[in-house]
Amino acid sequence: MTPPQLVVHRDKELMAQAAAARLITRIVDAQAARGHASVVLTGGRNGNGLLAALAAAPARDAVDWARLDLWWGDERFLPEGDPERNVTQAREALLDAVPLDPARVHAMPASDGPYGEDVDEAAAAYAAELAAAAGPEDHGGVPAFDVLMLGVGPDTHVASLFPELPAVRETERTVVGVHGAPKPPPVRVSLTLPAIRAAREVWLLAAGEDKAEAAAIALSGAGEIQAPAAGAYGRSRTLWLLDAAAASQLPRALYPPASA
Repeated sequence: MTPPQLVVHRDKELMAQAAAARLITRIVDAQAARGHASVVLTGGRNGNGLLAALAAAPARDAVDWARLDLWWGDERFLPEGDPERNVTQAREALLDAVPLDPARVHAMPASDGPYGEDVDEAAAAYAAELAAAAGPEDHGGVPAFDVLMLGVGPDTHVASLFPELPAVRETERTVVGVHGAPKPPPVRVSLTLPAIRAAREVWLLAAGEDKAEAAAIALSGAGEIQAPAAGAYGRSRTLWLLDAAAASQLPRALYPPASA
């Protein structure tokens, strides 16, 4: 487990802009080293805020978008094009504005897709797609994502892994169908903690006072079953990107010595 690093920004707008700049740099570095890069996107207000900031960033064209694989950490199991789906929101915020290779945009299945309303079959299909993209040097049946981003919910959930529910306890599968999520819609598809931990870097995004208690709990030694965000970490780096409001309840011992 990599100990988390914390960066605290003045407000959510600055956090989004700085995170977008950081992501551009990370993608460009990965593409320079290996010819391609792989990123896992997150939805929610912070994930979409980051994508919108990236779309507006002057340096966005430094990325070779055709050599970027995009995956998702979770998805609402709704029909294709539904405005609540993470992929729909991501397309509006960024994806439709950049020259991606459509074959490298790996959206999770929709409820009106080839698996119908069988969310467990949809999850198994996404797991198979991840496994097919993994190389012999990768870990746990998924590609070694360069950056995997997660929003942190007020209840400490990440992706669609909610406290105490079966999905957060999964230790074998990389993708699961989620039934009875406490946040609507109740049916979702989600990466599991083993898949998340295969990433080179995991970035957790939290902004706003409603995330302050969750950040404090997750960063203060809570167990991952009770606080899923505590179980999300990368193989080489775990980075918490916070605004001042979300960091307001952190113990002073955790607060970074310098913040932007």
